[in-house]
Amino acid sequence: MRLNLYLTGAAAGMIVAGAAQAQEPDCKNPKTQADMTFCEQSRYEAADTALNEQWKKTRAALAATDKDLDEKDRGAEKALLTAQRAWISYRDAQCEAYGFQARGGTMEPMLVAGCLANLSDERTKQLKELFDAVGQR
Repeated sequence: MRLNLYLTGAAAGMIVAGAAQAQEPDCKNPKTQADMTFCEQSRYEAADTALNEQWKKTRAALAATDKDLDEKDRGAEKALLTAQRAWISYRDAQCEAYGFQARGGTMEPMLVAGCLANLSDERTKQLKELFDAVGQR
């Protein structure tokens, strides 16, 4: 997808720019657009890691729920997988659209990465809520 290629290109650019700098930027007070983009990309990577960790826990909990149900009532894990695939499509399209605020400019990768981070944080919370609800059974 174009979004992934764009983010990969932005990340590669940041690596090259990062090699030119002696240290990583202060993400509490970034000074340049490159620093801001680096910080948003780092924030997205952390959010994606947290999302993937919660995904594994939630999926395992729903798989366990399926095992406890009669065969005719199973489908929790499959429903979660379907929802997650739809959410990924939504996230990628939404953030690509969000980037059009600065299409072709140096801010675009920062906007996209920030959008990805925000939506990933929200999805992690949703998965945690589902995990907590299923775990209470």
